[in-house]
Amino acid sequence: MGAYCNGDVSLPPSYDVASGEDPRFCKHVRDNVHGNIYLDSLSLKFIDTEQFQRLRELKQLGFTNMVYPGAVHSRFEHSLGVYWLASQCVEKLKTYQGLELGINRFDIQTVKLAGLLHDVGHGPFSHLFEREFLPQVISGSDWSHEQMSVDMVDYIVDEHHIDVDPQMIRRVKEMILASSEYAPPRSSSEKSFLYDIVANGRNGIDVDKFDYLLRDCRACGLGCNFEFRRLLETMRVLDDEICYRAKDYLTIHKMFVTRADLYRTVYTHPKVKAIELMVVDALVHANSYLGISSNIHNPSEYWKLDDTIIKTIETTPNQELKEARELILRIRRRKLYQFCNEYPVPKDMLDNYKKVTAQDIVCSQSGGVTLKEEDVAICNVKIDLTRGKHNPLESIHFFKDYESDEKFTIPDDRISHLLPTSYQDMIVKVYAKKPELVEAISEAFENFQLKTYGIKAQAHSTPQKKRRYNPFI
Repeated sequence: MGAYCNGDVSLPPSYDVASGEDPRFCKHVRDNVHGNIYLDSLSLKFIDTEQFQRLRELKQLGFTNMVYPGAVHSRFEHSLGVYWLASQCVEKLKTYQGLELGINRFDIQTVKLAGLLHDVGHGPFSHLFEREFLPQVISGSDWSHEQMSVDMVDYIVDEHHIDVDPQMIRRVKEMILASSEYAPPRSSSEKSFLYDIVANGRNGIDVDKFDYLLRDCRACGLGCNFEFRRLLETMRVLDDEICYRAKDYLTIHKMFVTRADLYRTVYTHPKVKAIELMVVDALVHANSYLGISSNIHNPSEYWKLDDTIIKTIETTPNQELKEARELILRIRRRKLYQFCNEYPVPKDMLDNYKKVTAQDIVCSQSGGVTLKEEDVAICNVKIDLTRGKHNPLESIHFFKDYESDEKFTIPDDRISHLLPTSYQDMIVKVYAKKPELVEAISEAFENFQLKTYGIKAQAHSTPQKKRRYNPFI
């Protein structure tokens, strides 16, 4: 699979011979976040396929590296990280409650595979492909990378004749879908808590987040003071649900806040969104010629699609790709769509919020330059703590200590009055596709706010330097 070795290594302290292969005889990789990651033989059969290796060509954060140059890590290393944390999580539960919960080698291998393969069907450019591009070229698109990951697992097993228990694969697929809207009902005989490890649809605490929060912060040069290992060490299963010590309430709250901070400062950075808007426009222009969206339900062809589609557009001389090529060239030369301004939707308007469109802005112009819808780009950015307007900690159960079997929830006001009373933001960002239109679009954007809310909801007006376009600067 690439950079792994088979040398003399130290054993992970949590290792139990009864739970799986002896790590001395396992392949291992050196991860820059988690250290040595030990890979069992069945997982290697999936890793050493062209479908899984494709994840090397998918940047975890899409075009964020255009603003944070260190953010070039891939879904490949993230998937190995989730595999390892899933392994550590289920191993610790087995160590502390193995007899009580009946955790066996089959369970451990299943959870590890779910962690490894949870993103194997992911699209290019982070979530841009499914959330921004596909809805523009396929009306009513409900395609999801989770469902494609499930389809890809089946394809890999069949294509590479991997000898694996069909019941294990069934459960792996259920675990991958566990936090999505396509989550199937769980069999009553299953150990339900195992489904909360990789993709937790119950309360959002899972090893997928543990890995990407730490990995993304490190890659972007940001601090991360969320300590997930504390949760792995102290968690406990009560009534078939993973619960946490009451004293870890603020640690869990910090996880959700860290995620929201990354969304605000990294994932939806104004320049990152400008580039993403341009890439979406380029993909839409190129789609009819390259058929980018034509194989999204066909794993045998879909796996060939990755981030290199941008290079294909850039280097293919056909006239049909001229507009798409020009947009990519503008990105290379940093002639981006110009960020005009943004505002948070007022709290009392969130429940009835309707997405702002380019038409809304164009209809709010007051004279001067005549704007058209194709001149304006809009981003409606939702940032929350994973549960929309609800506090995610309301769905988490805690316990007092290890001598008590009672589980309970904790209201915010029992912890601190400094915790937030709102758990969701909706940020509207507006961009001018041509720099000479910044002033006109900024004014129309302000008019729209006055007409809609009776106030200018933005923090400040668009700087004069941006408004005064000079083609010679």
